[in-house]
Amino acid sequence: MSARRDDGPAPDGGRVPDDGRKVRLRLSELRRPPMRDWAVRFAFGAGVSALAGMVSVLAGPRAGGLFLAFPAILLASVTLVAKEEGVRQAGQDVAGATFGTVGLIGFAVVVALTVTDWPLWLSLAIATLTWAALSLALYAAVARLRL
Repeated sequence: MSARRDDGPAPDGGRVPDDGRKVRLRLSELRRPPMRDWAVRFAFGAGVSALAGMVSVLAGPRAGGLFLAFPAILLASVTLVAKEEGVRQAGQDVAGATFGTVGLIGFAVVVALTVTDWPLWLSLAIATLTWAALSLALYAAVARLRL
C-alpha cells in the first residue's frame, strides 16, 4: 500500500495534485473485471475451502482449521491483478492482505481471551474493533515510512 500526506498548499500556492495513491472506495469498479475473473476467484476460494474440509475429515479439525486460515481468494486475485494492472498493484494488494491478516490475528487473540468470560456480543465487538485498529495502524505506519 502506498499513501502520501497532503500538508497543504504546494510551494507555488496551489494544492498538491492527487497522484492516485489515496485509498478510495469505488463500487463502480466491481463491474470492471470480466465475469471470467470472478469465476476464477470463486473457483480458487471454493477449492481451498473444499481442501480444508477434506483435511478436517482426514486429519481432524485442528489441521483443517489451518487451511481455513489460508487466504483462498488472494492467490487468484493477485494473479489476475498482476496480469491486468501490473506487479506493483498486485504487491499493494498483498500488503493490504497482510495488514488485514495481522488484524485478524488480533481478533482471534481477543476472542480466545474473552469469549468464556464476557457476553458473546461484547467479545466479538471488541475483537472486531481490535481487527480494524491493528489493520489500520499497520497501514498507517507503513504508509508513513514510505513518505
